[in-house]
Amino acid sequence: MKSWIIGTAGVFGALSRYGLSVLWNEGNGSFPWGTLACNMIGCILLGYFSEALLPKWPQELRTAVTTGFIGAFTTFSTFSMETVRMLRDNQVPAALLYIGVSLLGGLAAVSLGTAAAHRRKEKAL
Repeated sequence: MKSWIIGTAGVFGALSRYGLSVLWNEGNGSFPWGTLACNMIGCILLGYFSEALLPKWPQELRTAVTTGFIGAFTTFSTFSMETVRMLRDNQVPAALLYIGVSLLGGLAAVSLGTAAAHRRKEKAL
């Protein structure tokens, strides 16, 4: 496995996450909209790619997309830190909402991505 391929994909994933976070968080108060958006988009992408495209791709490219790009684009550690900060700042309802939307939304987003991939496969048949 060529680690530079995964690393390059990771750079693009991290830069994409940073750009989206800057756009979504700017002037939107203390709720971490950018991180939530990145995590939900990443879940949709992973669900879709896992079902529709990745089985056909070479292993190196699959790993570059999943571990590299999507792994760097999504971030559980930032989600956790932002939640702790909200709790520390007595923003308990917002923190609980963030946890709930992140977990349930992530599951729904992966399901949405896989369902879209299955629909694509059915149309191709």
